[in-house]
Amino acid sequence: MTAQAIEAAPAERRTLPLWAGVIVLGVMLAGGDRLLLDPDTYWQIAIGQWMVDHRAVPWTDSYSFTMPGQPWISTQWLAQVIYSQVYAWFGWAGPVALAALAIALTYVLLTRFLVRHLGDVPVMLMLPLSFLIALPHLYARPHVLALPVMVAWVAALLSTAERREAPPLALVVLMTLWSNLHGGFVFGLVLIGPIALDAVLNVESSARLRLLLRWFVFGLVALAASCITPYGWNALLGARAILSLGEALKLIREWMPADFSSLGPIEVGTLLIIALAFFRGLKLPLMRNLLFVGLLYMMLAHVRNADVFALLGPMVVAAPLAAQFGGRGDEAGLTFPRPHGVALSGALALMMVMTLGALAVGQYRPAANVTPAAAVAVLKDNHARRVFNEYNFGGYMISQGLAPYIDGRTELYGEKFVVEHDEARRLRRPAEFFELLERHRIDATLLNRKTPAALILDQVDGWRKIFIDDQVVVHVRDGAARHSVEPEIRK
Repeated sequence: MTAQAIEAAPAERRTLPLWAGVIVLGVMLAGGDRLLLDPDTYWQIAIGQWMVDHRAVPWTDSYSFTMPGQPWISTQWLAQVIYSQVYAWFGWAGPVALAALAIALTYVLLTRFLVRHLGDVPVMLMLPLSFLIALPHLYARPHVLALPVMVAWVAALLSTAERREAPPLALVVLMTLWSNLHGGFVFGLVLIGPIALDAVLNVESSARLRLLLRWFVFGLVALAASCITPYGWNALLGARAILSLGEALKLIREWMPADFSSLGPIEVGTLLIIALAFFRGLKLPLMRNLLFVGLLYMMLAHVRNADVFALLGPMVVAAPLAAQFGGRGDEAGLTFPRPHGVALSGALALMMVMTLGALAVGQYRPAANVTPAAAVAVLKDNHARRVFNEYNFGGYMISQGLAPYIDGRTELYGEKFVVEHDEARRLRRPAEFFELLERHRIDATLLNRKTPAALILDQVDGWRKIFIDDQVVVHVRDGAARHSVEPEIRK
C-alpha cells in the first residue's frame, strides 16, 4: 500500500486504532472491579512492595509456613514492582487504571496491525470478537502488562516475515522487557520458529538457506536477550516449573480446559469463528494454518490462554484474509497511516480524562469471595500461626502478614502438595485430612463454609468454630471442645 493511498484514506480509517483504544479503556474502567477478581493480585502487590523495600528480588519463599526457605523466583518481578507502586499511590484504583491502560494499548497495537491489511468492516467485526474471547483472562495481574509487548513482538515478526526478511536485531529489546514482566516470554521465543518457517517457505529456493540462517541468528540473540533479568537464565526455568505441575494444573481454574457444556465468552467466540470460517470459506497457508490451530488448541486446553488466542489469532490470519478476500493493497503491512493531529490529541485527551477520573473516584474493590477480611482479623486476634486455608485465600493472607498453608504460587508447592491439599479439603480420604492437620501442626483452618473439611470439623472434638459468615468459616484447635449434637441427616 502506497503512502499516497494511505493519505487518501478516510480519517476514520486512519484513526481507528486510537478510538479502539478509547473504547476498550472506557469499558475496562467502567467495570474496573472485574479486573480485581483474581486472588493472586493480593500477593503480587505484596511481593512487589517487598522488592521495593529490600531493593532485591526473591530467591526463596518467605511467606508460607509450609515452604519456608524453599527455592522460588518471581519471573514477573518488574510488573509486580509497578503494580505495588501504583497501589501505594492510588489504592486499588491504581492497579485498575494501569491494567486498563495496558489492555487499551494492546488493542491500539492490534488494530493498528489489522488495518494495515484489512478494511474497516472486517476489523470492526474482529475486534469485538477478540475482546469477548480475551475478557475472561483480563485481570490486574502481570500478564496484562506484558500483552502490549506480546502484540508488538508478534506484529514485528509477522510483518518481517511477510516482507520475506529477517527481523532487525534491535527488536530483541522487546524480548528483554517481556522477560522481566512475565514468564510468558518463553512463548514469544517459541513463536520465532514457525514464523521464520512461514517466511522461508515463501521465498525462492535459492534464498531460503540465507534467510533461515538470519532468522536463526535472530533467535539466538533473542534467547540471550531474554536472560537479561535479575535471575539470568533461571527465568527460562520458571515456565518449565509451571508446566511440570501435571495433575495440579487441573485444579486451578485458569489452567482448566474450555467447557462447552455451557456457553461462556470463550465458547461463544470459538463457535462464531468456526461458523465464519465455514461461511466465508477461509483458506490459510500451511504455517499460518498451523499457527492458528496451535493458538486455538492452547486456549481450549487452558482457558488462561484465551487472551493469547484472541490477540494473536487475528494477526496470524490478517494477511491471508487480505490476499483471499481483498485488503488495502499489494503492499499491506509495510506502513501505517499517521492520524490527524486533532484526532490524536482528542483521543489521548479523552483517555487521560477517563484515567484521571478513575483515579480520583477510586471506588474499586477486590471481590469479596477472595477477601476474607473479617475471618483473617479473627485469626490474627486469636494468634493463629499455622492456618490450613483455601487456595484462593492465600493471596489475601500474605497481604495481611499471615502466613498461608498454600497460595497462588503453585510452582513453589509442586504437584504432590497441591493435589494433597485439594483432596484433603474435599475429604477424598478423611483419615488423611486429619493426618495432614497433625503433620503440619495446624492450629486453625480458614475454609469456604460449604467445603467438606469445614463441615466435618463442626462435629469433631478438639476443634471449635469461632467465626462464620456468608462465605467462610474459621475453626481453631481447642482440646476442651466437645460436640454432643449428632450431624443432621437430610432425607
